[in-house]
Amino acid sequence: MKKILRATAATVLGLSLTTGIAAAQTGTISTTGAGSTNKVTSSSNMKTDVDTTNSLLAASSNTQNSNTGSAKSMLNTTSGDVGSGSSMNSNTVAVSATVNSSPADTTALTASDPSAGSDSGSIGTTGANSLNVVSSKTTDNTDVTTTNDISVTTSNDQVANSGDATASGNTTAGSVTSGDSSNTGSTTLTFDVTN
Repeated sequence: MKKILRATAATVLGLSLTTGIAAAQTGTISTTGAGSTNKVTSSSNMKTDVDTTNSLLAASSNTQNSNTGSAKSMLNTTSGDVGSGSSMNSNTVAVSATVNSSPADTTALTASDPSAGSDSGSIGTTGANSLNVVSSKTTDNTDVTTTNDISVTTSNDQVANSGDATASGNTTAGSVTSGDSSNTGSTTLTFDVTN
């Protein structure tokens, strides 16, 4: 009769422990029989894998060609000033990019934080010579990989030619000048990447 009562008590205890662990991640061992073995084990395995890839590509190509015409004064008795106009090229490129991938990473890491759990256990009123164990094990594996790929290609091809200024065969000629030729290029690149 004594053996039957012990078996019944152990069965009721097992059902109570299983329900407690599943509902609230807590384990309680109480009112155990003499010489009995009672164990509650909680195991949590969490794995977080965060992969962030930022690819920034900036490409600028500029080709400019500027030419002024020719100015000629030939076979005149009296010639005034002869000149060709100015030729100029101007190019400006401004690129700005901002990438912030830290909020997504922080959210993922917070979600996998094992300290967010509230596992607890207690042992009370145990029988003589009984073995009672409540254990909780949490394993967290977090892998964060961030790759930033920044590629910039700029090409600026400028040609500025002023035309010819020619005076020949004139009895009297004024000044003969060729216009100015100039190129101007400006490139500003700004990349702000926060991980």
